[in-house]
Amino acid sequence: MTSPIDIEGGGTSVVVDGEPGPEAKNEAVKLEGRSPGQLMWMRFKRDRTGVISAYVVGFFFLLGLLAPVISKLYGKDPYTVYADERPELFDSAGVPVQPNGGISGEFWFGLEPGNGYDVFTKLVYGIRTSLMISVAVTLAVVVTGILLGVTAGYIGGKTDYFIGRVIDFLLAFPAQLFFIASMPVVVSLFVSPRDETPTYVRVVALILVQWFLGWMGLGRILRGTALALREREFIEAAKVSGASPWRIIRKELLPNIVTPLLVQSTYLLPGFVTAEAGLSYLGVGIVEPTPDWGQMFSKASTELVMQNDITYMFFPGISMIIFVVAFNLLGDSVRDAFDPKTAR
Repeated sequence: MTSPIDIEGGGTSVVVDGEPGPEAKNEAVKLEGRSPGQLMWMRFKRDRTGVISAYVVGFFFLLGLLAPVISKLYGKDPYTVYADERPELFDSAGVPVQPNGGISGEFWFGLEPGNGYDVFTKLVYGIRTSLMISVAVTLAVVVTGILLGVTAGYIGGKTDYFIGRVIDFLLAFPAQLFFIASMPVVVSLFVSPRDETPTYVRVVALILVQWFLGWMGLGRILRGTALALREREFIEAAKVSGASPWRIIRKELLPNIVTPLLVQSTYLLPGFVTAEAGLSYLGVGIVEPTPDWGQMFSKASTELVMQNDITYMFFPGISMIIFVVAFNLLGDSVRDAFDPKTAR
C-alpha cells in the first residue's frame, strides 16, 4: 500500500507499507542537523509571493540609497526650479505646456506645476527621505520594545506592573491627533518660532514623536513572550547555574524572541511610512524644498494641480501603494516561514 506524504524540504514522496520510501528517507537526511533559521529560509524561498515582495521592497530601498547616483546619471536634481530657468515649458498659470504634466524623454515623470521641480528626482529623493525617517523610528521602537517589554516580562512584580501601566497610559493617547499637535511643540524646543526650522530638526522631531507613541504594541507582545519563556526549563536551568538576570535575558530570552520581533518589525515599518507621509501632507512634517512622499501628496491635492495636472498624483500614489502592499505581504511570508502551521 502506498500513499503520498509532504516533505518539509519540498516535494512529495511515498509511504510503502507504513514505512517511508527512499525519497522520504533522502529528504529526512537532507533536513537532519539544519538549524531553525535554515529551515525558515527554505520555507521562505518556496513562497513565491514573499520572494517577489522582498525584491520589490529591496528595489525601493535601493532607489533611496542610490538617489544621488540616479540624480547624477539622470542629469537633474529635485531642487532646480524649472519654472524660472525654463519658463517656455510652462503656461501663464505655471502648468506644464506639454500634455500629461510635461512627461517627455527629457523629463521622465513630468514637471511639477507651480515651481516646476522635476517629478522623477523629487519622487526618488522623497522615497529616500521617508524611508530614512521610518527606518530610524522602527529601530528606536524595536530597541525600546526589547528593553521595556522583555524586562517587564522576565522580572515581573512591581517592574512589570509599572511598565504595564505606562503602556496602558500611552495607548490611551489618540496617536494621529497627538502627532499633529505635538510636532510644532517638539520643533519649538530646538528652534525659536521666529527662525526658519532646519530640515534636520524636523526629521528629529518626526522620529521622536512617532517613537514616543509607537513602541507600546511591540513592547506588550514581547512582554507576553518573555512571560511564557521565563517558565521554561532552560530558563530555570540558567537560574540554577547562577546566571545573572542580564545574562539570562541576553543569552536565553533574546534569541527566542527573534521570530515575533522580526514579524512585527515588517508590519511596523510601512505603518511609520504612511504616518510620516500623513504628517508631511498636513504640513507639520517635511516641507519644501526638501523632497518627501507626503509632501508630494500635499502638492497634488492643491487646486492648481487637481484642475490642471491629475497625472502628478499618479507616480507618488502608485509607488506608495506598491511599497506598502509589498511590505505587508513580506510580513505575512516571514510569519508563515517561521511558523509553517499558520494559514494565510
